[in-house]
Amino acid sequence: MSTSEAPEIHRRTSTSHGNGVLSSTVAPLQRVLSRPQGVEEEIPGPDLALGEKTRKHNHHKDGVHSPGLKPSKDDIGWRRIVRNFTPSWFAVNMGTGIVSILIHNLPYNAAWLQYVSYVFFCLNISLFSVFLVLTILRYTLYPEIWFAMINHPGQSLFLGTFPMGFATIINMMIFVCAQWGDWAIYLAWGFWWFDVVVSVACAILMPFIVMHRHKIQLQQTTAALLLPVVPAVVASASGGIIAEVLPNKDHAITTLVTSYILWGIGESMTMAILAMYFHRLMLHNLPPRELIVSVFLPVGPLGQGGFGIQQLGKVALQLLPSTQAFGPAGSDAMHGGEVLYYLGVFLAFVMWGAGLGWLIIAAASIITTSHFPFNMGWWGFTFPLGVFTTCTGMLAKELSSTFFSVLTMIFSIAVFLLWCVVAVGTVLQALSGEIFFAPCLKDIRPKEQQQEADRTV
Repeated sequence: MSTSEAPEIHRRTSTSHGNGVLSSTVAPLQRVLSRPQGVEEEIPGPDLALGEKTRKHNHHKDGVHSPGLKPSKDDIGWRRIVRNFTPSWFAVNMGTGIVSILIHNLPYNAAWLQYVSYVFFCLNISLFSVFLVLTILRYTLYPEIWFAMINHPGQSLFLGTFPMGFATIINMMIFVCAQWGDWAIYLAWGFWWFDVVVSVACAILMPFIVMHRHKIQLQQTTAALLLPVVPAVVASASGGIIAEVLPNKDHAITTLVTSYILWGIGESMTMAILAMYFHRLMLHNLPPRELIVSVFLPVGPLGQGGFGIQQLGKVALQLLPSTQAFGPAGSDAMHGGEVLYYLGVFLAFVMWGAGLGWLIIAAASIITTSHFPFNMGWWGFTFPLGVFTTCTGMLAKELSSTFFSVLTMIFSIAVFLLWCVVAVGTVLQALSGEIFFAPCLKDIRPKEQQQEADRTV
């Protein structure tokens, strides 16, 4: 083929892709009919990460294997589910957990709604337990997948969904189980310290791995870069909730100080990433439609940060007067608590406003993008808007504001409806098996196929 023919061929190809629904329907059928048996075709995959593609064999749906080879036992049945069970599944816990928290803390509540929140709480615990078992099985049976996942520029970011999903369970333990006795509070406190360790590891180590190992360009970046650093903000807010009910004041102060440090770690890195992400949007437009839901992610750390700093200020106002934090207990300690409290409310207003701006941008992005496919990234609709709602509800409570109370109800209903839509889509794709796909496996699949071929020779 001469080089002069290439532009013409490219023009004809581009034109054929824009001929409407009929062309988009007939072309795949023609490719399937004309493709020799045993040849694979790439189709868009259900992963939020970086626009990866799934391979779907023309006569073998459950796995991927080379032509002429029998499907591996790892590509069928329960092993296929385990191998393809990515960290992004813990986003389901984030969405389910925030729904339980919102329903439990509605400003206009009812007894029956409390029972609904308990149902979501139990569902979240059950899902988290199943996901944790599958995750342990995945990296126990296939330890090589751990390194492939860490080195994948998209999948590794979703490690942050694990501590965030776990934090929603810890919060509900305090809201629901604290009345069972001090043992329940200290159990939640122990879980929280574990969550802190994992959150800090994600917030510091994952950005370093991105800097050191991942080779990505600015145009390839998405708001998913926030996922490893937001857990520190979420753990900070959870620490404020736990510190408020801890029986021992020394334990409460330790938790409060640790939570402020976590807030600083998470929010400082969040602001840096948001600046870079805004720069990327201005230079390279919106993300592709497969990743468009990720535009909601910036709302999360801003909303959660606003809630967290209010909660920490509220607890500081209660605890500091009885401590030696600012000298002998008395007026100095009281003034110190008041400063932190009012500073928390002020910062919450600032972060709520910033979150509202990103929320409007996200909504406009979704409205102007048509036919974006369902994938696990749709869970990004629920948690960011949910934690923004908790910040709204906290402002309503602290200011005794009817406006913010009504707004909290509206946002809470929206989050619940979004959860219903995304949950149904997830269940349907889980039953069909389409959603079980791990992009990081393509990095180790050629080696496995070669080993399988060697065994069959």
